[in-house]
Amino acid sequence: MTLRVVGVDPGLTRCGLACVDVETNRRTQLVGVEVIGTSANQPLDERLLRIDQGIEAWLDKHKPDVVAIERVFASTNVSTVMGTAQASGIVIAAAARRKIPVALHTPTEVKAAVTGSGQASKDAVGKMVTKILRLTVVPKPADAADALALAITHGWRGAAPGSQASASSRSASEQTPAQKAWAAAEAAARRTRSR
Repeated sequence: MTLRVVGVDPGLTRCGLACVDVETNRRTQLVGVEVIGTSANQPLDERLLRIDQGIEAWLDKHKPDVVAIERVFASTNVSTVMGTAQASGIVIAAAARRKIPVALHTPTEVKAAVTGSGQASKDAVGKMVTKILRLTVVPKPADAADALALAITHGWRGAAPGSQASASSRSASEQTPAQKAWAAAEAAARRTRSR
């Protein structure tokens, strides 16, 4: 059975969208990839609307079994985190309207799944995505390769084909080290806020 995964590398300026089919033997086939771009000169509402329209069309066109989104673990640039969170919220809501499960994967988890190293460079990720999908050129820009890497990661490490489980709802014993670190950080933040 084949699992169709849409991967999303969320962002306001560039939001990478990818769709792959993953077979039970992990053979992965490219279905489509694109990047939705918005200008920093546009008002925020127009930028978010453009992303919303793009993801709505993408989900309707490809009809995935699951959507895999990059989970931002940490960043020193607050405006980047905010834009990423806003774009992620739009994607999650679009998937929820269609009752498509959503999985969240950290950048470290994605790098490890695709290259074998959680510290891999963007260049290394792009090269491995190219190899895995049997492409002739590295997908550009990097947001396209990142979205493909997210989709591949979920297809390989996420829910089994046909399952409605998502990576974000796994029990602690089934989580990757990156997911356990994220859960611990979220719990610590909740404890700090409640004091």
